Amino acid sequence: MSRRVAQLPIRAQKERMEPIFQSALPYSEADRRALPGVAPLDPGNWLLQDDAFAAQMALRARLIAERRGDVIALLPEGQAAAQELLSTVLAQLADARAYRVGKAEVLRPDAVTVVIDRADPLATLGHLVQEDLCLLQRPDEAAEHLLTGAVLCFPSAWTLAQKIGRPMMRIHDPVPDYDAGIGKRVQRMLDGVQAGRPLWRFNWLPTDDTALFRPMLEYSDKIRRAGLPYLRSERQTLWRLPKSGAVVFGIHTYLVRIDDL
Repeated sequence: MSRRVAQLPIRAQKERMEPIFQSALPYSEADRRALPGVAPLDPGNWLLQDDAFAAQMALRARLIAERRGDVIALLPEGQAAAQELLSTVLAQLADARAYRVGKAEVLRPDAVTVVIDRADPLATLGHLVQEDLCLLQRPDEAAEHLLTGAVLCFPSAWTLAQKIGRPMMRIHDPVPDYDAGIGKRVQRMLDGVQAGRPLWRFNWLPTDDTALFRPMLEYSDKIRRAGLPYLRSERQTLWRLPKSGAVVFGIHTYLVRIDDL
């Protein structure tokens, strides 16, 4: 029996959430590459569901309902790309056995029914998939791609409101390793992503913080120490939308116990 997303209970914000862990990662630390560290991705593996699906999706629903302004942003110039992204994801899910996609609603793998609201594409996407999805677009004559929209429920030490509308170098300004050389390589990569030929990479972030929703302001203390009990890892993907030309930066967030690796 399915449930509708609007009927999910919303807990008080002050209530502490239990940690949401995955039991494993789909890659290992040995697979890491030097920045930017990308590799080709099978288009059929763009969107994943893992053993934390139901719990992560329930948290996403809570965040969208209670803190929408913190987790969703869309500039006017990103509207068409957001609509194209929703149509693209729906087509992708229609080919996935775990979902049942109709004209007006989608039945998720956890038996929750999501109404397709094309007037609110990013919120609909936030209810459909585990991935956070960011729209990167390069205006005519601009030197870099800008962040024009995002559904970002699980930020890892950054705040959407400080990044929306910013170019890539400015977005990464607080990151010490993201220098001008890396910035040029990343821009060439974004320019070169082809429709139907996505890319992927991952990061590896030991932590003692189990919060998935972890926004932090720029230049906050983000020092990471060795010997921490958990690992937060983002499987990041780059997908070109053919009509708008926007690049979709997807983030599938994993949180595992170091002892389980």
